[in-house]
Amino acid sequence: MCEKNLWLTVGEVVAPQGLHGQVRINPRSDFPERFIEQGERWLQKGKEKPYKIQLVSGKRIPGKSIYIVSFSGIDDRNKAKDLVGHKFLVKSNQRPKLAQGEFHFLDLIGLKVKLSNKENEIGEVINLSSAGNDLLEVKLLEGKKVLIPFVKEIVPEIHIKEGWLIISPPKGLLDL
Repeated sequence: MCEKNLWLTVGEVVAPQGLHGQVRINPRSDFPERFIEQGERWLQKGKEKPYKIQLVSGKRIPGKSIYIVSFSGIDDRNKAKDLVGHKFLVKSNQRPKLAQGEFHFLDLIGLKVKLSNKENEIGEVINLSSAGNDLLEVKLLEGKKVLIPFVKEIVPEIHIKEGWLIISPPKGLLDL
């Protein structure tokens, strides 16, 4: 397995929190235990090799999709600031098991986007955002990027194994 496929990016450190080394993490995962339960995690700065760090504690900010976490050895605001922009990783073999018909949110990245199953692709899912509402960032073939709300009415079909999904965008959504 290539080095890139060993890791899942499940969040990003976006800001320090307070004066005692806590950080805010914007999650890219629907599994809160990754941000709350103690144990080994990995951080990665840019394209550098990931490094191990111990998650000491974590909690979700009520009403927001942001977690505040504490790491061993990060005990002041300056050390916390140094982590901003780092990717928060888990090993790819630590994916939770899913029931039939479920999928991991991260499996959507790289899927081709179609308007119907008979049409050619119009773009590709390149990123995900969960800032209040789940959004798919789609790069259209013409090069423009658009955000697609990830709701059943707009994304009615997902075919992970086949590598594509169908969108039914409201008029004008792809023109933004």
